[in-house]
Amino acid sequence: MNLTTPRVFIAATRQNDGKTTTSLGLLSALLGQFPRVGYIKPVGQRFVEIAEQKIDEDTVLMDAVYKLNCPLVDMSPIAVEPDFTRKYLAETNYEALVRRIQKSFDRVAWEKDFVLCEGSGHAGVGAVFDLSNAQVAKVLGAKVVLVTRGGIGKPVDEVALNQALFEKHGVEIIGVIVNKVLPDKLDYIGEFARKGLKRKGLELLGVLPHMPLLSKPTMASIRDELNAECLNSRKRLTSVVEDIVVGAMGANNVAKHFQRGTLIIAPGDREDIVLAAAAASQANPEAALSGLVLTDNLRPGPATLEVVRQLGFPVLLAQADSYEVASQVHDIIVKTRPDDAEKIAVIRDLIAQHVDVAKLVGAL
Repeated sequence: MNLTTPRVFIAATRQNDGKTTTSLGLLSALLGQFPRVGYIKPVGQRFVEIAEQKIDEDTVLMDAVYKLNCPLVDMSPIAVEPDFTRKYLAETNYEALVRRIQKSFDRVAWEKDFVLCEGSGHAGVGAVFDLSNAQVAKVLGAKVVLVTRGGIGKPVDEVALNQALFEKHGVEIIGVIVNKVLPDKLDYIGEFARKGLKRKGLELLGVLPHMPLLSKPTMASIRDELNAECLNSRKRLTSVVEDIVVGAMGANNVAKHFQRGTLIIAPGDREDIVLAAAAASQANPEAALSGLVLTDNLRPGPATLEVVRQLGFPVLLAQADSYEVASQVHDIIVKTRPDDAEKIAVIRDLIAQHVDVAKLVGAL
């Protein structure tokens, strides 16, 4: 396997700490230092099917944003399908999986000046099939950057827990990035996190401020989560949802919530709410809703549907009832998508301004 191309492995202390966000921003920063950068996510757990291949969602994102000029199947060599673990435990094929990862890395690293490797959560994820993040980083001969969440005591505790497993497998952690810190506490958290990490022999590479925009879903992600039908054009599917209102009151009372950034959830037979939203949008287009989700698979009548088709914000039709839809939207795991241009720009700026990329590269 290629052991000469510089590489770094990005892991996190737990799920949703910002590993993919950090990787997305780091790729941009690395492309400013290296002409050709490759990317690989050796083990993926959330995937889509492309050309009959199961490709991790994060790999699709990185390739769409940066046009990495490498086969998707090599950037995402192992997809953990629902029965993957059961099959592995029934008939271990560790050597075959390792060879697949190594061969994919060689192809990803071909004629590249640097490779960013993204893990799947904390150090132990994948241990049940002998490919934990610590083990994969060892297979790739990569040093690690850990991403953790804001605070002082808890992040350092969690970093120490992950550090133990990486060290057990002979993998070096070169630094830590603390994410989702309240903007007015950046300096304070940075000072004490640096002291706490130093006591563990670790470097603080950056402290990222919490950006509410990055944790808000778009209408496109809500559509996909609900497997909903879009009843009008795909206008503004990239709109960010900042507030959610269930239309369980009269249209006059729901109208108080008609403002930019709001998602209204209402049964599909509440045509009064649909028409009120349309009227408000026409009166003040700048304050139009982010979107409207109609529930219970109740499709509005022909006249109302014609109004819906003319609206400047998306109207979705979902199968579930309003309570279930509201619960699903509330529980969405927000992932950056290739068409989230505003979010991607913010992420690039975050890493450029708050992470010492030169120190990261120098530690390799």
